[in-house]
Amino acid sequence: MTGISLLGFGCMRFPLVAGKIDEKEAEKMLDAAYAGGVNYFDTAWIYHDGKSEAFTGRVLSKYPRDSWYVADKLPCWQVKKSEDVREIFEEQLKRLGTGYIDFYLLHALNRGSWAKMEELGAWDICRQLQEEGKIRYLGFSFHDEYEAFDTIIRAKPWDFCQIQYNYMDVEEQAGRKGYELAESLGIPVIIMEPVKGGSLAGLPSSVMAPLEELDPSATQVSWAFRWLAAHEGIKCILSGMSTMEQVRQNIELFSDIQPLSAQELGALDEVIKRLESRVKSPCTGCSYCMPCPHGVDIPRNFKQWNYWGMFENAGDARWQWHNAEFASARADKCTSCGACVSHCPQHIPIPQDLERMTAEMNAIKRVSGKKK
Repeated sequence: MTGISLLGFGCMRFPLVAGKIDEKEAEKMLDAAYAGGVNYFDTAWIYHDGKSEAFTGRVLSKYPRDSWYVADKLPCWQVKKSEDVREIFEEQLKRLGTGYIDFYLLHALNRGSWAKMEELGAWDICRQLQEEGKIRYLGFSFHDEYEAFDTIIRAKPWDFCQIQYNYMDVEEQAGRKGYELAESLGIPVIIMEPVKGGSLAGLPSSVMAPLEELDPSATQVSWAFRWLAAHEGIKCILSGMSTMEQVRQNIELFSDIQPLSAQELGALDEVIKRLESRVKSPCTGCSYCMPCPHGVDIPRNFKQWNYWGMFENAGDARWQWHNAEFASARADKCTSCGACVSHCPQHIPIPQDLERMTAEMNAIKRVSGKKK
C-alpha cells in the first residue's frame, strides 16, 4: 500500500444542484485535488443515490490509470445470496469503468453483517476476484463496538481496514484500541470521519480558546487532521470535501502536515475537557435502565443529546433525531411510567430529562450547509 496520498478524497459529499451532483463543479474539485497530489478517491454503491461511482470513474479516466487509486465498497445489506457478491461487484466495475478496483471494502461491517457475510462466503468470493486481478487490496469498513472489530480483523488476512477515528472518538466504535490492534497486526488503517461529520469544524471559540491562543490563524479542521498525522499506522485520511475552498485548504495543509507538538497536545486536552463539560446528561451508557417497557432506547437518546450539547452540530442532530430507523425508540415515546428510575446508578431523573431532550431536539432548526 505504498504510494497512496495521506489525504484521500471522499466522494460522498460532492456539491449538488437540483438534488444531483453538480458535475461541472465537482469535476473541477477532483481535478484540483489530483493536481494537488491527492491520488486516493473513495466512492461507494450508495453515494449520491448510486451516481458517485460512474461520475468519479469518468473524471479519473482523464488521467493515467497507474497514477491514482479508487476505493469502492460491497454494500453488504444488498447481499442476499452468495451470487450477489460477484454480480454487484461486476456492476460496480462497469459503473467505474476503471478495469479493476484498487481498494475494495466490505462496507460498514458490524457483528451481525459480518456473520451474514461469513455465512454467504463473501470474503472468499472477493478473494477470488482479487486473484483474478479485479481487486488489488481487500479490506473492510467498520461501524460497531471494539469487541466486534477484534473479531472481524482477526478473522481474515485483511490488506487494510477503515475506521471512524478522531480526537473525540477514541472510545467510540473501534476507537484507539482498534487502531492500536490494527497497527500491532500490521494492517494499514484508512480513516473516515476525521472531523466527526463536521462537528469538529464549527466549535465555539469558548471551547477552542486554548488552541486559538497558540495559533489564531489555524483552522479547526487542521487541528483534527494534525492530531491524526501523528499515527504511523494511518495510511490515508478521507475528507468528504464539498467545496473548492475545502479542497484548497486541505491540499495546503497536507502539503507539509506536521503532527501536534507537546504544547499543542496539552491545549487539545483542555479543548476536549471543555467539550465534555457541555454534556446534557451524566448517563454512562450502562443500560441498567433497559429494557424500557415502551421501547425507548434510553442510553442512545442520552448519547445523542450529549453530542448535541458538546458540538451543536444542527445538521447531524436533526438527522439522528428524525432518522426513521430510530423513530420507535425516541425520547418522545416515553410515557413517564418511571420503571427505569430506580435502576439508574447515577440517579438520573430519566423521564424528566427525556422530556427536556424531546423539547430541545424538536426545536433544532435546519441549518443550510451543515453536513449530515
